[in-house]
Amino acid sequence: MQKVKKAVIPAAGLGTRMLPISRCVPKEMFPIVDRPAISYMVNEAIDSGMTEVLIITGRDKDAIEDYFDYSPEYDAVLTAKGRGDEVELIHGEISRGNIFFTRQKEKKGLGHAISCARSFVGNDPFAILYGDDMIFSEIPVCRQLADSFEKYGRPVVGLKTVTKEQLRKFCSMKAEPIPGSTNEYYVTDMIEKPQPGEEFTDLAILGRVLLTPEIFDILDNTHPGAGGEIQLTDAMAEYARRYGMTGLEFEGRRFDLGSKLGFLEANLYAGTKHSEVGPAFTEMLKEFVKGL
Repeated sequence: MQKVKKAVIPAAGLGTRMLPISRCVPKEMFPIVDRPAISYMVNEAIDSGMTEVLIITGRDKDAIEDYFDYSPEYDAVLTAKGRGDEVELIHGEISRGNIFFTRQKEKKGLGHAISCARSFVGNDPFAILYGDDMIFSEIPVCRQLADSFEKYGRPVVGLKTVTKEQLRKFCSMKAEPIPGSTNEYYVTDMIEKPQPGEEFTDLAILGRVLLTPEIFDILDNTHPGAGGEIQLTDAMAEYARRYGMTGLEFEGRRFDLGSKLGFLEANLYAGTKHSEVGPAFTEMLKEFVKGL
């Protein structure tokens, strides 16, 4: 089975739920402790063996490209101060993978954004990391999806069980458990933002999928759906109805970076796990909560 070496991160959205700050700072660049959110996603892809990463940006997103570039000024200053070991820290994922950029010139939805990756993907399978979804896990979620893809040879959608109310914001899978597996399903349909009574199950895609190039021809013929946008879910539903997909209930804790509360929660969680400040931050939180 072909190894998955490519990943795509759509990052062209306006981030209207995070106004007013998102008007001048791309939401993908919001800090999670001491790194921008998108850095975690790029590292997840690279840690999963996907060393070619395409980030789909838009207007006013130059800060993302600047972050994934070398900074000779910082290199020189750190070296001169005897802090040369920190140079590799700020180089980070730039030294470990090949990061590319393209622009979605019109905001026509996630499906349209993924269509912009067609030439990058070529004939290879590829992972998609949704820009609003931060997931902390023992094994990178993209690696979990790639393992399932290599096992069954089918595209994989990352799933979690959600409430009926949450299904209205996400999607619902038509899925049956795969015999012998405790967390994998055979998916034959899905619906984006279902209305009451339209749900298949309480399983929804949360932030990660792994697709094959056949999705692009389907996207070419996908009409605008929910919100008047070209929905990736609609194209994946068509694929699932034709060929079937695998649903993987992945291990990991997910945070919605498109919401103010989710962003704060992600920072609290990452802060308690941080190698430098984690223990002290955890103690500070305990004392802080006592005073509420």
